[in-house]
Amino acid sequence: MVTDDIRRYQTNLRDELDGAALYTAIAEAEPDPLRKDLFLQLAQAEARHAELWRAKLAEAGVKAAAYVPSFRMRLLGKLAQRFGPRFVMPTIAAAEFADRNKYAIQADARSISAEERGHAAIVQEMARTSPRGTVSGADIARAEPWHRGASGNNLRAAVLGANDGLVSNFCLIMGLAGAGADSRIILLTGLAGLIAGACSMALGEWLSVTNARELASTQIAKEAEELEQTPQAEQHELALIYQAKGLPKPEAERIAAELMRNKKAALDTLAREELGIDPGELGGSALAAAVTSFALFAAGAVCPVAPFILLHGAAAIIASIAASAVALCGVGVLTSLFNGRGAWFSAARQTLFGCAAAALTYGIGTALGVSLS
Repeated sequence: MVTDDIRRYQTNLRDELDGAALYTAIAEAEPDPLRKDLFLQLAQAEARHAELWRAKLAEAGVKAAAYVPSFRMRLLGKLAQRFGPRFVMPTIAAAEFADRNKYAIQADARSISAEERGHAAIVQEMARTSPRGTVSGADIARAEPWHRGASGNNLRAAVLGANDGLVSNFCLIMGLAGAGADSRIILLTGLAGLIAGACSMALGEWLSVTNARELASTQIAKEAEELEQTPQAEQHELALIYQAKGLPKPEAERIAAELMRNKKAALDTLAREELGIDPGELGGSALAAAVTSFALFAAGAVCPVAPFILLHGAAAIIASIAASAVALCGVGVLTSLFNGRGAWFSAARQTLFGCAAAALTYGIGTALGVSLS
């Protein structure tokens, strides 16, 4: 047995055990009994796949190592239990989609390749048709007050929002430091950059959510008008939607007819299934989105400027670089949750690129400072 095959078996075993543990953790956090049962079935399927790779290792004369949950699995599981499964479902769905064909090119895994593709479709459907899609403000507000009401935001948006503030203010401060600006000037400019950037992000988010809500309201109003004017056509649309989900034609037509007896329920279903809009949320609260965006940007932007509150001169610059590097490393670890790469790789890449951008602005600041003096 070649070493490459053994390593592949070990990797596959570890991935399947991670999947089983993750779906079990999500099932424990899922309040809906039907979804809980589906998550448990997915966990059992992943465990069966793990046994296949354990058997392959045994055939090769290799004993499987004791299972140690990966950092990614442990963090996603904790996030699901703390914020609710909907918080992590988009991340998990993206990962399942990316891995849906990983067994198709492995000759000894084709028996489970179709099942893995089925899992990806199921998880994507659960993430897409969940009553509140990703995460509601209530989900986050239970755990962190500064996230209160941040409906529709997810882990990716939170991480990238904080990263925007961190990198932009880090570069701004290093540019001033390179130009030889006084520590007090750097502090004031850094705070101004924090406030200006956070306000800009908040305004942009408010406009985005407001426009999305207005568009959604317009689309729902148009759908309601069509429901009143052409109820038979809308009933036919509902039947086709349920057929596309796999229901037999008679069953799909029966469900569509029952829904049409209650126009409000029919409109709600058409909005969700045809337009992809949740009438109960309409994209979330614009004010909550703006406040959340402001807080996330400010949380990142404060890291490079904070040392200048207590320190001066070279000590403040060194402390700012250190604080920013640690924050960049943390952002990199969090990005590993949705980019599919290892935590250490993502942390190193994020830190390297962020520090490189700051070094560039420091160099530009130095050049401009010399020329102006």
